[in-house]
Formats: sequence, structure tokens, C-alpha cells
Amino acid sequence: MDFFPSALENLIDKFATLPGIGRKTAQRLAFFIISLPNGEAEAFADAVTAAKGSVRCCSICLNLTDGELCAVCQNERRDTGVICVVSDPKGVLAIERSHEFNGRYHVLHGVISPMNNVGPDDIKVKELISRIADGGIDEVIMATNPDTEGETTARYVSRLLKPFEIKVTRLAYGIPVGGSLEFADDATLMRALEGRMEI
Repeated sequence: MDFFPSALENLIDKFATLPGIGRKTAQRLAFFIISLPNGEAEAFADAVTAAKGSVRCCSICLNLTDGELCAVCQNERRDTGVICVVSDPKGVLAIERSHEFNGRYHVLHGVISPMNNVGPDDIKVKELISRIADGGIDEVIMATNPDTEGETTARYVSRLLKPFEIKVTRLAYGIPVGGSLEFADDATLMRALEGRMEI
């Protein structure tokens, strides 16, 4: 027997399909939404509908935008010769927060993951190759996550880019700032030693 009306159960079910949202959180969110005044609930629903209807991929880098080009690709002061490859739009946000990168991006919208039935044809690799083939690119920075899928994707893309004779680099990673050596795993220590720099 259902404890809640079917419309509320349906709303809970929809929230539960979101990444990182369990059943209890989905219930809290659903209860919050139905407790809103009608105007606020409608504004929330309108915001979801408007975002879904207007947000699309940039025609150059495939980042999210509501126009033809994203803000980065519109910015003529950005270095067009350097492309930072990220797995999803959240990667763009993370790199932009550092205020250290002044190039352009390419968003793959996924990583190669055979266990999840995601192959090279399921992500935006062909679009990257097409951009490189057009010329004017000096360096591609692979900024996928340092996990199995991210490493596999970075290695696959770097192999595809070899014939273009451009510089392909990988983000350095290792011991985080504020971290402790005694708590670092072997793989992290190995990467930190490999990526060491002169001071």
C-alpha cells in the first residue's frame, strides 16, 4: 500500500533518478517542492523547462550554452592554439575556477567505459579530431579524471592525435596540497614522483 498520493510518489521517483539522490533525499525534495507556494513551485518547474529547452552544446567546444557559442569560445582573448579536453561541462567549471588556463576547451560528454557500454563512438572524440585537423592547434591538454575510465580515454585520444604531431599533455596529479604522505596510496605516490618538478 502506498503511503503517499500517486502524484507525490511519482515526484519522489523522479527525484530519485537524479545522480547522488537516494530515496530519503528524494522524499525531502518532493516534500519541499509541494510545500512551496504555487507561484514558487511554478517558477521552479518553469526554470527546469526553460533550461531543458534553451541549453545546448556550443558549436565549437561542445560546452553548454544558450547561444551558438559558449562564453569561452566567444572570448577573442583566449588562446585558440591550446585545447583542454574534459569529460563533461563540470570539468570546464573546475578548470575555470583556477583562473590559470587561458585556452579553449573540448567537452567529450563522457569517458570510455566498457563496463558501462560506453565506447569511443559514444563520446565526442570525432569532433575533437575534426578541430585538430582544421589546424591552428599547438597543444591538447588531457584533463580527464585520474581514474581507470579517465586514463583509458586520455590514452585513447592521445594515440589518435599522434599523426597530427602536436603536443599532447596530461594534467599532473599526486599529493594534494594540505595532504599527508602517510595517507597517500601507492598509485598516488608513484604519480607524484613521476610528475615531480624542479624548484
